[in-house]
Parts: sequence; structure tokens; C-alpha cells
Amino acid sequence: MSANPAREAAGRNPRTVDAARAFVKQVESLFMPWNVEGILDGFTDDCVVRFGDLPEFGGKTELEKFFRARDARQKGYRLRKDFRALMGDVIANHWEGEWEDATTGAQMYGRGVEIWVMRDGKIGIW
Repeated sequence: MSANPAREAAGRNPRTVDAARAFVKQVESLFMPWNVEGILDGFTDDCVVRFGDLPEFGGKTELEKFFRARDARQKGYRLRKDFRALMGDVIANHWEGEWEDATTGAQMYGRGVEIWVMRDGKIGIW
């Protein structure tokens, strides 16, 4: 995400609704197909991840394991993220995804809300 057009300046958090909306769409684009390196580039090295019912974890090494496991499990992953709000350094979005489970072949669907706390133009808390 280093070439992200949503950043108004290198290392600076999106400060306008248009910039935040573009940042969310850039993130969305990195999941179809999976671009794990690009996704990881959008997180701080010491990021904190609070995802669903998983125990909280942190750092890019663990985040890479998380994304690679999802990539292997979610065949044909299709994702839509819609920007919802910007307040200071916090961006909120709504997401909907669908995929085929690689183990069972079942068609899967998911949706939720994400709150990102930004730092230096990257996601510091997810």
C-alpha cells in the first residue's frame, strides 16, 4: 500500500473523507487476488490486531501468518469494503465477503465493521 493514492503525503494519515474513502478502496483491491505483501505494507510493524473472536495478537510476522492462512482457506475470495466514517486518525468501514471454503467446498459469506486506528499513514490498530 506504499503507492496508495489515498495518502495525502508519505507517512501521513488520510485527513479528508475522500482520502479515507480512497484508502479503504485501495485496501479492498489488495484482497482480489490476495496480495499479502501489499496488505502487510499498509500496517505498522507493531500493529495490534483484534479480529473477530480470535485472541488479540500483534506484529507483522503474526499478521502475515493470519493472512496466508486465510488466503489458503478462502478460494475465490471476493470482498467489498465501503467507507463509513473518518474521525481524527480513525477510519471505519463496512465489509462483505464471499468465498469457497478450500477444505469443505462450502460457499461462505461474511460481513462486519472494521475500525482502523491509523499511524504514519498505516493501520496501527485493527
